[in-house]
Amino acid sequence: MRLSLVAMTLLLSAACTGGDAPAPADPAEAEEAAVEEAAPAKPASPASSEAAPEAAAGAEASGLLDPSSIDQQAPETYTVKMALSTGDVLIDVTRAWAPKGADRFYSLVKAGYFEDLGIFRVVPGFVIQFGLHGDPAVNQVWRKARIPDDAVEQTNRRGTLTFATSGPNSRTTQLFINLGDNANLDGMGFAPFGVVRDMGPVDKVTSEYGQRPNQGRITMEGNAYLKQAFPNLDYVTKTEIVEE
Repeated sequence: MRLSLVAMTLLLSAACTGGDAPAPADPAEAEEAAVEEAAPAKPASPASSEAAPEAAAGAEASGLLDPSSIDQQAPETYTVKMALSTGDVLIDVTRAWAPKGADRFYSLVKAGYFEDLGIFRVVPGFVIQFGLHGDPAVNQVWRKARIPDDAVEQTNRRGTLTFATSGPNSRTTQLFINLGDNANLDGMGFAPFGVVRDMGPVDKVTSEYGQRPNQGRITMEGNAYLKQAFPNLDYVTKTEIVEE
């Protein structure tokens, strides 16, 4: 089976959160749902948020603790330079492909959201996934900042950038880049809005840890958990708009 751990991940997540994340009964459906968000088992403790007061202060200053304050409409096309720990890539975004997704990504990049974010799920030939913040306080507010679905206008071919989801109208900050041609995701509502020009650095992202990093713990503990438990993990280190 291509993604045998996914069914377990989603089933456990749904059990811990009262069904907030879908748990397909069909194992084949569970495998295809690898790009869905796994909801955390419980909210972050006050201690985890207080552990990095400087980071929390920086997040507040940038508006990341108030999602509505950074909402912007994106231009019809724009290009993002995404620095990975494996190298830089350019991502061309076309708003018409998925307007709400393109707007959310644009707003997050403009606000400096994508800095030092772990690439916590890597399934060779399928996807890499990222978008949970290194600061638990930021994760908590963005969990509820959902955007409506877009119609799927483009196929999830290799190199396309798409928002992850935990069900209808549930996109927040998690994204995946398709490592293969995943047309099976089209019918599940995953709407690509951009495409990576050069996949070289993406293909170099380590798959050493596969899907082992726990999304609940990332949400509650942030980068403190990732850097201690998965020292060789690759990261999205910075993003910026370079053309619009």
